[in-house]
Parts: sequence; C-alpha cells; structure tokens
Amino acid sequence: MPVRDAGMVRRAATCGCGAQEKSRKALAVDPEIKSSNLKRLRRIEGQVRGLQRLVEEDRYCADILVQISSVQEALRSVGRALMKNHLRHCASEAIRDTAPGRAEAMYDELLNLMDFHSR
Repeated sequence: MPVRDAGMVRRAATCGCGAQEKSRKALAVDPEIKSSNLKRLRRIEGQVRGLQRLVEEDRYCADILVQISSVQEALRSVGRALMKNHLRHCASEAIRDTAPGRAEAMYDELLNLMDFHSR
C-alpha cells in the first residue's frame, strides 16, 4: 500500500521477518527493552501534557521549543531500542534464512526504516 510522505509516494514497509502480515507482531521481544520502552513512553506522555500546559499558559516560545527537543530525543531513544530489538531478532533471523527473497525483503525493510528515522 503506498504512503504519501512529503509529497512523494512511498511503498509502505513490508515485513521482511516473515511475521504474519495480518497480525504484524514481532517474532521476539526482549522483556527488558519492552519494559524500558513502556516506562520511557509514559514519561514522554507526561512531557507532552507538560508541553500542552506551556502552550495554554502562553509560555516563552524558546522554553517550549527546548521541551519539544527533549521529547523528540526521548522518542528517538525509544526508536533506537526498538531498532536494536528488531535487528537482534527479526532481521538477523531473516537475513540468515535461505528462503528465496526473505533476506532481500529484510534489507529493503531496514533501508526504509533507516530512511524514515534519519529525518
């Protein structure tokens, strides 16, 4: 399914790990990474509520921008942890697999992910 991204039509990322397309569940999730990510996301949720409050209170724009930067870095941190889990489990298994096209699909998926997350 195509995705519109900054005026360009891109192909939606397909799963190269062989997980069922309908369920789109990870093959394996490191429990420590999951727990850490959930804690970070709860903290980020609080930060976003704080941002809403700053905007409602007409706080100084530079202060709000600093807080936005903090939230963005926190989200990038969650993304890095998810990528680590994906590489450790889904990607490594798919790349070692000898099934035709499976490794190539994973390479494409990884390139798409790197492109999306490098912005």
